[in-house]
Amino acid sequence: MPNTTFPASDYPADVHVITHQDKTVLLIGTAHISQESVDLVETVISRETPDCVCIELDEKRYQALTQKKKWQDLDLKQIIKNKQLSTLMINLLMASYQKKLGSQLGVQPGAELLCAANMAKSKDIPIALCDRDVRITLRRAWKSTSFFKKGYLLVTLFASLFDSTELSEEKLAELKQTDVLSELMSEMGNSLPDVKKVIIDERDLFLAEKIKAAEGKRLVAVVGAGHVAGIKALFHEDHSARLDEISTIPPVSKAWKFIGWSIPILIIGSLLTIGIQKGAAAMGANLLYWVLANGIPCALGGLLAYGHPFTVIGAFAAAPITSLTPVIGAGYVAAFIQVMNSPPVVKEFETVGDDMASVKGWWSNKLLRLFLVFLFTGLGSAIGTYVGGYEIIKNLIG
Repeated sequence: MPNTTFPASDYPADVHVITHQDKTVLLIGTAHISQESVDLVETVISRETPDCVCIELDEKRYQALTQKKKWQDLDLKQIIKNKQLSTLMINLLMASYQKKLGSQLGVQPGAELLCAANMAKSKDIPIALCDRDVRITLRRAWKSTSFFKKGYLLVTLFASLFDSTELSEEKLAELKQTDVLSELMSEMGNSLPDVKKVIIDERDLFLAEKIKAAEGKRLVAVVGAGHVAGIKALFHEDHSARLDEISTIPPVSKAWKFIGWSIPILIIGSLLTIGIQKGAAAMGANLLYWVLANGIPCALGGLLAYGHPFTVIGAFAAAPITSLTPVIGAGYVAAFIQVMNSPPVVKEFETVGDDMASVKGWWSNKLLRLFLVFLFTGLGSAIGTYVGGYEIIKNLIG
């Protein structure tokens, strides 16, 4: 039986009708923390019974929304081995930011996306997950950001968690009409244009192409309101050739590789030169200084994070070695030891969003404490590399 269709005028302004070749797309712009968006999605899908429902989700986020016990399958050891701990932390920071705003609006973040998936399932309508893999998005955003702006990004996200200001009625009304992530990005857009480009602009293109590629002639697409303008602007253009480009993580530049290897080469070369010029005793004294200069601040970072005793010892032992190789940092070594000896329990995964909003929560929740171990030992190692390297170079030329 053919689908029952309704004119665009029957729907609110948040529903945009796009026709492209033989497809008609009802593009619903939603706020990820709005009950009104949930109701609108349910109404449109019920009335239209489309050929396919396209959703602004990737497979990972879809599983997170639909499988409440997905945390039990999260392999932190593998995440650390793959050097994805910082990506996971930023992902959780953004999710916590949305959850905090959603609590003031009385709806869970992503409720309208979950509603779209459940409505499609109940009517046996195919689902198309049209968003780019969130891990690729976050890692591209992180790599596109300069060292100093990475700090600004983290400070901004952390500050948003601890801001206890109640939103005004006007701001709540505004957030109901927009996309929370887009709102956050627009606030940082002037300072972090590269991050906005990756998180908003690239995903506009990705979403537009994936929606066009979905099966069927009459589609309902549910996306954050912040993506609507971009999708509409790109929909009638062919950007399919760019999908591979924006779906990969840029490799480390040759310049950074050179810098990464030049530091250990400089330190080792300096130690050998001191040994040749001033004798083995002088080289040994400088080597000991290097070990202590790296090991002590890294171990103090582990202590500050309330790391496991083995984590503190491991951090002290690892820092002098990891500082001489760009392959792996002391923070990852310390985090791996921490998760082996003090793994988070399921309950702590489930409460991480709330625990992030308090200083005490960061030290009491084992998952957040793992992040602290990673950050503080990494910072301690960086300080130690500078202090130890400066002393060795000074002794070489002095």
